[in-house]
Amino acid sequence: MSNNEDKKDSSRRDFIHISSGVTVAAGACFAGWPLIDQMNPSADVLALASIEVDLSSLEKGQSMSVLWRGKPLFIRCRTDEEITEAQNTKIEDLKDPETDEVRVKDPRYLVMVGVCTHLGCVPLGEQGEYDGWFCPCHGSHYDTSGRIRKGPAPSNLEIPPYEFIGDSKIKIG
Repeated sequence: MSNNEDKKDSSRRDFIHISSGVTVAAGACFAGWPLIDQMNPSADVLALASIEVDLSSLEKGQSMSVLWRGKPLFIRCRTDEEITEAQNTKIEDLKDPETDEVRVKDPRYLVMVGVCTHLGCVPLGEQGEYDGWFCPCHGSHYDTSGRIRKGPAPSNLEIPPYEFIGDSKIKIG
């Protein structure tokens, strides 16, 4: 066998090894795709990821609750008095300082997650010492902007990501 024939056999062998390796790698990718794809969120989870809420039925002083990602959301159409009270609260008096302007996109509507930041109870609306929300489980009082004012809760009620997509319609999530 000549040196030239050895090089041909060697290059054929290299080609066979490379093409076999590529075939195995491609097969592994195709076989592994279902495993990777099953880690994506399911359709029911994606459906709850964002919701649209029509606020047109809310009048001043009324609230509504909706379910978002398995948690209750409180949406309140605040009265002029509630807005004024929330905006005039001294930041120094707050346990978790946050202005009302930071917490709302439109002063008329307060949108927040209805879960107490102490131990996860659901606070009651229009109750407590500050006419906001009161958690009867451990006595946390929240004001008309959902800010903690008294009790064991460490922080304000959470504000979810939301945006107005019309005069009286919001998209949450």
